[in-house]
Amino acid sequence: MAYLMTHFWPGATEEQYRTQVEAVHPAGGLPDGQLYHAAGQAEGGMLIVAVWDSKESADRFVSEVLIASMPVEGGFSGQPEERLAEVANQQTAEA
Repeated sequence: MAYLMTHFWPGATEEQYRTQVEAVHPAGGLPDGQLYHAAGQAEGGMLIVAVWDSKESADRFVSEVLIASMPVEGGFSGQPEERLAEVANQQTAEA
């Protein structure tokens, strides 16, 4: 079942986000198991949304890549506000 993960990094900037993503995502693509990734500047920080093919893929990325890479020089500092959920509905726009 698809798995939804959101991270809100208080006080973070788009520049920090780009530095962080460059360090933890493969060049020109998404990590194994990640189906969708979006991020934007929100009031007070950066909001990141990712949809994964499974909870196991999300957990593996967080523990083996994201946490293992922290801190990234010029990237995020501190801890994000995290929300997790199994996806109950996933729709895409038709082309």
